[in-house]
Amino acid sequence: MSLSIAIMYAVASIAAITGLSLLLALRRPSGPARVYVFRMCGIMALALGVVLAMSATALWRTEQAA
Repeated sequence: MSLSIAIMYAVASIAAITGLSLLLALRRPSGPARVYVFRMCGIMALALGVVLAMSATALWRTEQAA
């Protein structure tokens, strides 16, 4: 595994953890603006983490096949 792929996995895990923590913060009651922002940012960060992890895995498999 190259350094760039390891960095991609690290950034993906940070984004996924951040998104998940924002979504879990919605369990507490809060105002409608905060709910909207936390929901949008949480979903987008979680999606970023998943897509980046899939891209890193594809690059890693391509690197191993070569």
